Amino acid sequence: MTAQPDLTIIVPTFNESPNVAPLVRRLERATTGFRCEVLFVDDSSDDTPAEVVRVAAGSTMAVRVLHRDEATGGLSGAVIEGLRAAGSDVCVVMDGDLQHPPEVVRDLVDRFSAGDADVVVASRYVDDGSSEGLAGLSRNLVSRTTTALTKAMFPLRLRSCTDPMTGFFLVDRRRIDLETLRPRGFKILLEVLARQQLRIAEVPFQFAERIAGGSKASVRQGFHFIAQLAALRFGKMSGFAAIGLFGALLNLLILWTLTEAGLFYLWAAVIASEVTIVGNFLLQERFVFREMLDEATGRWSRFAKSFAFNNAEAVIRIPMMGLMVESWHISSVLATAITLVIAFIARYAFHALVVYAPRKPRFARRERVLQKVDEQATAPGEL
Repeated sequence: MTAQPDLTIIVPTFNESPNVAPLVRRLERATTGFRCEVLFVDDSSDDTPAEVVRVAAGSTMAVRVLHRDEATGGLSGAVIEGLRAAGSDVCVVMDGDLQHPPEVVRDLVDRFSAGDADVVVASRYVDDGSSEGLAGLSRNLVSRTTTALTKAMFPLRLRSCTDPMTGFFLVDRRRIDLETLRPRGFKILLEVLARQQLRIAEVPFQFAERIAGGSKASVRQGFHFIAQLAALRFGKMSGFAAIGLFGALLNLLILWTLTEAGLFYLWAAVIASEVTIVGNFLLQERFVFREMLDEATGRWSRFAKSFAFNNAEAVIRIPMMGLMVESWHISSVLATAITLVIAFIARYAFHALVVYAPRKPRFARRERVLQKVDEQATAPGEL
């Protein structure tokens, strides 16, 4: 029976085949003296899993690969699956592109051995750390700006962390509740630190240049980060509000385009409204209520309920606005603002409690009634 490792190094990979062998060789040298395993959690479409198996056969350390057929939750989801599958409670998370120097793993372990930290962060922004490996001035600027924004949003939780955006850290798995994490995009450390109070320590590291493969950074990942930050700070309602704002701007754009093309403005308003309702629904499915889909009713049922409510809300809201202006002598701008705020709260509550409510088993209501009757019948009373 194989002894439990002292450390599990979790490496999420996506098409990193050329980097597997040099990464493992450097980790072998860096972890001399304690039992260690490397767990590749792989979402690749290339031969990375086969390369891991090949390298493992000649390695002096335990190396295994967990290939995911569906990349649920992106890089963050891969890390969470790695934490669940790790052979050790002490885990290091690092990228597979060699921009996270394997030699720093020993620094992380040594700092954790002091016993006063739950998480040890490899930081680019402390002591001798450096972010020079980021490609170009623009990426450096984006990195520092997003780091400053993140720390401003969580001044207490992140007060001891200079680099919450890094993907290179050690964590004691026993100190975090994996079930509370909501994998989204690639900033898993932010997710871990923002959702629970942990003791944080740091060691410096110099972010290296990429040796092989391509960067995974993209505009799409940027949107995922914004959505993650908003969800962590404000919950689902912030994402719902952002989509509502986008829908309002889209509505105006469609209305202007159609009226400029000569369509009667009322018909243009109806078309713009309906297109916006459909668009908002699709965005809410993708970015706000995604983790609730498995237990909710089918998509067409969800769409029908959302579509009907939004149209009914508009039918009620507009006359209410007119009543406030005509009878209460409130300005039209203020009346519009008041009704929109009320409508937003009502829409969010309806979608959270009705549209995406878990499916109820057949006859569940009748069973609850019978159970209630039974409880009342058997409850102790006075003679």
